[in-house]
Amino acid sequence: MSGCHGKKPEVEITKSNHFKDGKFFNEESAYKANISQVPGILWDFMFNKQQPTQAKKEEIPVVTVTPKILEELEDNSVIRLGHSTLLFKLENKFLLTDPVFSERASPFSFMGPKRFHQPPISIEDLPNIKAVLISHDHYDHLDEEAIKKLKDKVETFYVPLKVSKHLLQYGVEKEKIIELDWWESSKNGDIEIVATPTQHFSGRWITDGDSTLWCSYVIKTSKVNLFFSGDSGYFTGFKQIGDRYGPFDMTFVETGAYNKRWSQIHMLPEESVQAHIDLKGKRYFPIHNGTFDLSLHSWMDPFERSLEEANKKDVAITFPKMGEPIPVNKEKETSYWWR
Repeated sequence: MSGCHGKKPEVEITKSNHFKDGKFFNEESAYKANISQVPGILWDFMFNKQQPTQAKKEEIPVVTVTPKILEELEDNSVIRLGHSTLLFKLENKFLLTDPVFSERASPFSFMGPKRFHQPPISIEDLPNIKAVLISHDHYDHLDEEAIKKLKDKVETFYVPLKVSKHLLQYGVEKEKIIELDWWESSKNGDIEIVATPTQHFSGRWITDGDSTLWCSYVIKTSKVNLFFSGDSGYFTGFKQIGDRYGPFDMTFVETGAYNKRWSQIHMLPEESVQAHIDLKGKRYFPIHNGTFDLSLHSWMDPFERSLEEANKKDVAITFPKMGEPIPVNKEKETSYWWR
């Protein structure tokens, strides 16, 4: 299906080979939460979390991003705004991934994982956005309030199959939404966007599990080739993507919210490094960390473990500060800001 232009959201799904009986599924490894594990997980969350679990705001240096900085920003650059939210400037257009700007990654405004730091820029100060890429519908990747504020600034939203139902509910015009199945692609001017597989799950409530698809993305121009992982456990799909679309100038790979109990759907740092290698990446940018407390590990553990493994495997790794612009196709000395 590579080379297709995606499905408009009103089109019914009939032929996806990872959709059956109203549910999407992983093709390599099925994941189902084991109810017997719940008491042990709750106990660990209350009493056995690695310390410190949360960062103090003064421990996370945030570089303020202004409209003037973005206007003067070099093409082929990226700025991490937090968690998996990345702002790219490619072909002198702006792209945004998994935009989460709310105080909590939660269905509730009064409870749930709270930000360690504020976004480097507000939605109001963002320029017009050529494309927003959403990997799946979990709350730390699909932020209802952010979508409502962004919808008039964005030309096109790219989402996995069925995720459009959320955007339509939030007031996004259906003409602005393109749904993609795994291996489908769409051209946006000089930028090619390809939805690629991940091994994960979806749902925003207990009753809608796996009713929408999850994906990663290849972002390709004439000058750069990038990979954005969304969320995933380690699987052979990374090698398939690398063989088909690599090598990548930079890979943005999920490295956080992991635990051995659910490693099928969230990679351990050592697996994230291997995913980067499978993808034939040149530089590895760990994401999905540093902004929210979503697991049992300490907040700095993803940085230290991914750094150690990258050094072992001779992988070039980068850790820019939140809000710090870096080129995606040039070497730049990294910082170790969490220390």
